[in-house]
Amino acid sequence: MTGGIRKLAKETAVYGVSSILGRVLNWLLVPMYVRVLDSTGQYGIVTNLYAWTALLLVLLTYGMETGFFRFVNKEEKQPMEIYSTSLISVGISSFLFVVLGSLFLQPIASALGYGDTSEYVEMLLLIVAIDAFTCIPFAYLRYTSRPLKFAAIKLLNIFILIGLNLFFLLLCPWLYTHFPASVSWFYIPDYGVGYIFVSNLIASSVTLIALFQELTGFKYQFSFPLWRRMLKYSFPILILGIAGVLNQTVDKILFPFLFADRDYADAQLGIYGACFKIAVIMVMFIQAFRYAYEPFIFAKNKNDDCKQAYSEAMKYFVIFALLIFLGVIFYLDVIKYLVPPEYYPGLKVVPIVMLGEFFFGIYFNLSLWYKVIDETKWGAYFSTLGCLITVVIILVFGPIYSYMACVWASFVCNLVMMLLSYFIGQKKYPIHYDLKTIFVYFALTAILYVVAMLPSISNEWLRLGYRSILLIFFILFVIKRDLPLQELPFINRYIKK
Repeated sequence: MTGGIRKLAKETAVYGVSSILGRVLNWLLVPMYVRVLDSTGQYGIVTNLYAWTALLLVLLTYGMETGFFRFVNKEEKQPMEIYSTSLISVGISSFLFVVLGSLFLQPIASALGYGDTSEYVEMLLLIVAIDAFTCIPFAYLRYTSRPLKFAAIKLLNIFILIGLNLFFLLLCPWLYTHFPASVSWFYIPDYGVGYIFVSNLIASSVTLIALFQELTGFKYQFSFPLWRRMLKYSFPILILGIAGVLNQTVDKILFPFLFADRDYADAQLGIYGACFKIAVIMVMFIQAFRYAYEPFIFAKNKNDDCKQAYSEAMKYFVIFALLIFLGVIFYLDVIKYLVPPEYYPGLKVVPIVMLGEFFFGIYFNLSLWYKVIDETKWGAYFSTLGCLITVVIILVFGPIYSYMACVWASFVCNLVMMLLSYFIGQKKYPIHYDLKTIFVYFALTAILYVVAMLPSISNEWLRLGYRSILLIFFILFVIKRDLPLQELPFINRYIKK
């Protein structure tokens, strides 16, 4: 394991504290939501509006985060000018977004189907604007290698979000029942979903305040020529980002419009959204890997052994992603208790969603070739094609097969993008990936999955024990074949003793 890979693993672990742990804690809110909210349709509203939030966040950052990393590593003599220019650009656009959104709030809310609850949309406008603006100081923390502060602020956001959700959705109803005078002056019993967005808005505002040090103490300067060059570089990434996030969320955005009965659509979307959350563990791992990987590839591009490092990173990503896949699938009989029985019909989406996200993770790792050679247009091509595939499958098959069409649309989209990126990348920026090892682990995973699912074991404990043995076999195979435990500091010291 090379020094670069050790550094990548270390930073992935630190960023994982905020990304993986934070998302796990946030993920644990889902069992509360699906039990506290009145119906699956109420959770469908949450799923739909947060899908819109993800899309808007990409629009408001318009690739400037990645552009910042590229230019700050390419032109090291003026990092603060690059940071300041990025900050001012995203800050102004976020402010204008809030102003225009507020002016046309009611028409926008009505078009989305929330004419009677337009305050939901208004809160989300503010949340998106704040989160987009804070992306740049968070990127600066990553550039200056301050993962601990990055993690601390991210976790602060999560803890505030969770605390306020517990307060509004659990404590306030209890107080309203037993001591109504204590909360009746501000608490609205049937506001339900609205309090989820109130909690998010407060948490995002506190995050902005926590980044005060990264927003002060330097001279703000805006370089128009630099900004134009950054936009030129970042615009294809914006297209890539829009298409990419649509690949992840367009099903949840379009779903309510596929059916004449909005209540039915919200109910089905709630089931799909809750079960999709179970598979989000794969997304957490990819996100944590991305936080460390993106700065790493631009910095590593200056070294002679960069392609070998990229190949190693891909191999270890595949190994650990497949381990996560098997872990979730093998213990799905336990994980399912996080949601009530009315959500169980949606559990069949979990393995398909996870495999689709696995393909997307590989695609993200492959995407470095067009970033390091400054041909980000290819990313836009791939993601646009993937988005078109997703939309067509959903529109054609969604009204017939409901959310199962959405699942397979995402799976096909990510698979196509992964294959295109690999074959074209090998011509533009060839990297010798260890395909033999990757295929070995993929085949082993497929075999273990079939072996685990074929026997009909009625006793749940025996079934879990049997699958645990298979998972342990996979782990031992990894340790024996590709994981040099003796190079890990603690184990290495123990061996030497």
